[in-house]
Amino acid sequence: MKPYGAAESAADLAAYYRLKWVVAGRSLLLILLVAALLVPFSRWGAVALAIGGACGVGNMLAIMRGSERLVQTGSRLFFGLSSLLRLAAFSIVAAALAVRGPWWSLGPFLAGFFFPLATYALGALRAFRRKP
Repeated sequence: MKPYGAAESAADLAAYYRLKWVVAGRSLLLILLVAALLVPFSRWGAVALAIGGACGVGNMLAIMRGSERLVQTGSRLFFGLSSLLRLAAFSIVAAALAVRGPWWSLGPFLAGFFFPLATYALGALRAFRRKP
């Protein structure tokens, strides 16, 4: 197996940034399209899905930025605190949707919230798979 050098590192970093923004944009567009199609059947479900998708993309980008800062600075304390704040903020949004609307609105919110992360995980598996 060939050693991992600066050229491979630069190529992987470029692929990471490209994948990050492609997944964010496509996820948001797809979620908003599905939410628009859902409006005639359930307006509240469409709203919950759209809000969950927007929060999911924001969460995905925040996780990635936090990880980038962790690599740059090595500050595990900052990473831990920012992760807790992010978790609390998005949990409040989910709870507010479930309290304000029907209880089942948590389902579409969570579907939209985790869709960008799942999409990125699948894309990263394909993009960064090393061939021996």
